Amino acid sequence: MFTGLIEHLGTVYSILRDAGGCTLKISNSALILGDCHVGDSIAVNGACLTVTEFDKEEHGGYFKVWLANETLDRTDFGNRKVGDQVNLERAMGAHVRFGGHFVQAHIDTTATIVGREHDGDSLRMWFQLPAPTASRPSLLPHLIPKGYVAIDGASLTLTDVDDAERTFGVMLIQHTQAKITLAKKADGAQVNIEVDMVGKYVQKSVIAALSGGGGDAVRQLVRKTVEDVMAKERQAPAPGV
Repeated sequence: MFTGLIEHLGTVYSILRDAGGCTLKISNSALILGDCHVGDSIAVNGACLTVTEFDKEEHGGYFKVWLANETLDRTDFGNRKVGDQVNLERAMGAHVRFGGHFVQAHIDTTATIVGREHDGDSLRMWFQLPAPTASRPSLLPHLIPKGYVAIDGASLTLTDVDDAERTFGVMLIQHTQAKITLAKKADGAQVNIEVDMVGKYVQKSVIAALSGGGGDAVRQLVRKTVEDVMAKERQAPAPGV
């Protein structure tokens, strides 16, 4: 589990592709390797990856992770280049204060940066989701103004959502602009998106209840709501009366 509060910016030192996926070596990461062990989880640009090798001193402190083809398909890592900076966050410890929001670091999809506008010292940015497909339905039902979204692993508050255009916006204060990679990405670049997992569970529960797959309490609530609306309609005077 992660919080979406980025701890450090690492640098892509090397990229090694093979038939099964890709090995990334992330340098300049000593700040987060003090308590590192092989097998630990580190979120890299919002994707939970397993440390397979690390050294606290070489290359400013580095660690290696391996990405399966599924991860490459779901994320923007296929576009990353040697020298790129990436957002890093260690898995949340039970002894620390919780901030941000619940982030699994399981990327849902990518979005495209479609615009930005300075607002004083802050920066507004807008993103567009891909068109939904049968295998990857729309994520828009999970995005609401003032709700949460993780962009490249950073927990951000949604400022607006446009369902028709498949776009949403966030605002970055000056501190956040300096601490994450997002403001440095150009318009047209892709970013990794993870929507709030609570919304996913709610949607699944409601769909199951309405389709008869369980959830008697939800079905009863919906039935009562419909009955109440119909009762009010029957009691309402006819038009022109």
